[in-house]
Amino acid sequence: MAITTTTHLNFRGDARAALEFYRSVFGGELTLVRYADAGAVQEPAEADQILWGQLQGDQGIHVMAYDVPGRLPYEPGVNAVFVSVRGQDPDEITAYWKGLAEVGHVVQDLGPAGWSPLYGMVRDRFGVTWVLDVAAEYAG
Repeated sequence: MAITTTTHLNFRGDARAALEFYRSVFGGELTLVRYADAGAVQEPAEADQILWGQLQGDQGIHVMAYDVPGRLPYEPGVNAVFVSVRGQDPDEITAYWKGLAEVGHVVQDLGPAGWSPLYGMVRDRFGVTWVLDVAAEYAG
């Protein structure tokens, strides 16, 4: 099975504007899932912010982004990037997640999410945050 890694950018309220800007530069298809779309609103003022977004260009550019909720720490330049590992096989994604989590810190347990049948986030022993999920087409 094929696995891809993707730059995953983190913002505080600017994910939509950033992805729209990158689309204006690179072209491509933009997908945006708001916290409200996924039923994941914890703070009403953040309902229209981006829970998950991506720009996928025909020439190979692929960038993902989201708005870090206010309840979580966010410091630009410190936790501005995640490494996203995405594949089709849940067993393969689970094995990678377990390997990274074994000596790491679980940020989000591996399980279903509003945009993926299997999603998890782990910070490895070197401080790198990995987002792992099974790719699913979003029909929003």
